[in-house]
Amino acid sequence: MNEVSAWIGIGSNLSDPESQVRRAIDRLAGCPGVRLIRRSSLYSSPPMGPSGQPDYINAVVEIAATLSPHDLLDALQAIEAAVGRTRTGERWGPRTLDLDLLLYGDAVIADERLQVPHPGLPLRSFVLYPLHELEPGLCVPGFGTVGEMLGRCPPGDLIPLETR
Repeated sequence: MNEVSAWIGIGSNLSDPESQVRRAIDRLAGCPGVRLIRRSSLYSSPPMGPSGQPDYINAVVEIAATLSPHDLLDALQAIEAAVGRTRTGERWGPRTLDLDLLLYGDAVIADERLQVPHPGLPLRSFVLYPLHELEPGLCVPGFGTVGEMLGRCPPGDLIPLETR
C-alpha cells in the first residue's frame, strides 16, 4: 500500500499530561506502518466535558501511513490502552491519552467505528490551532481549509505552551 498522509489529534489531562503527549508522539513514530512527518507545538486547553477535571495538553501530528484507516485506528487505540486508557466512564471525562484520527488523506469515512474527517474538527480550537500551525491551507473534505475553519473558531482559553 502507498503511504497516505494522515493527521492525528493528541490529548491528555492525567498522569503528567505533557509527558503523556510527548510519549504518544514517540510511540506513534515507532509504530509499524507509520512514519512521523511533523508535530505541532503543545497547547493547554480547558476540558470540553465535565467540570472539575484538569486542563488538557494537546498537539497534532502529521504522519505518513501504509496502514488502512481502520488498522491505523486499531494502532491508535493500542497506544491508548498501553498507557492505561479505558473506554468506560463519562463521555469527555478525564483520560491519560486520547488519540483521534482527524484526517486520512482525502478520505471520507462514516461507519460504526470511524468517522473521517473527525466530526468535531471544525469546532475544536485545540485541534484547529495546532493544525493551522502546521498546514493552514490543508483542505478538510466537506469543511473547507483549516484557515477558513479557524476564522470561525475563536481560540477561547487555548494557550500555546511552546513556540516552534
